[in-house]
Amino acid sequence: MRKLGAVLTLLSASTIVSPVRTGSAQTLPANSTRKPVVIELFTSEGCSSCPPADSLLQKLEQQQPVAGAEIIALEEHVDYWNHDGWIDPYSSAEWTQRQVNYGSVFKNEPYTPELVIDGQSNFVGNNAQEAVLEIEKAAHAEKADITISPEPADSKGSHHFKVSVGKLMQSTVGDVAEVWLAVTENGLHSSVSKGENAGRQLTHIATLHSLKKIGVANSNGSPASFQTSTAVKFNPNWNPEEIRVTVFLQEKKSRKIIGAASTAIKS
Repeated sequence: MRKLGAVLTLLSASTIVSPVRTGSAQTLPANSTRKPVVIELFTSEGCSSCPPADSLLQKLEQQQPVAGAEIIALEEHVDYWNHDGWIDPYSSAEWTQRQVNYGSVFKNEPYTPELVIDGQSNFVGNNAQEAVLEIEKAAHAEKADITISPEPADSKGSHHFKVSVGKLMQSTVGDVAEVWLAVTENGLHSSVSKGENAGRQLTHIATLHSLKKIGVANSNGSPASFQTSTAVKFNPNWNPEEIRVTVFLQEKKSRKIIGAASTAIKS
């Protein structure tokens, strides 16, 4: 296992928190020991404490510094910072609601920046030390095998994907495992002119564009608990060279993520 100190040297980041204010396919080798770990950053361009967390997320996703973990990033821009003259162009009430749903499990109010690891731990989003420790912990959990394979796009601009979820390795009694498909884009940026980050050039990675439930996995012990072919309509303004599609398996009540896979899209 890579030494924590060495990882933190790469991922040095501050630990400031801002409370809520009102108002081509990439696949790991078959013998890889890395397990997918989904890390969600709830952030906003209107929050002055968020850029260091955005930077940490980029380093974690690009450097993949945690041994045993395939880090899959989702950057979710909330909308409750859309005041003081700046509207975050990537914000959505959907991502705010997703954070609120996590809060019901974690027993906390939404804040930015917040990192959530595999739906099971949360902390201040620019805390590099906590991020490494929680990612290492999540990488030791049993995960369901998930595959996602791009298929040819149709004439209407929809991209098609074949998704398969293997046998469920673990599940919470009385819960159901939902299959979610997320579309993210790297390389988005803004020149912020107003608000707390006025005058700053902000860059983002894995910015969430869309998230939809595509089914529910069964736990009857069969080799494949879920299989489907699904279509995703891409916005023509999205850069296909920077798009990734991620499928993850998440328990509805516990919010635990128990499997994931991600693929790049090339034009």
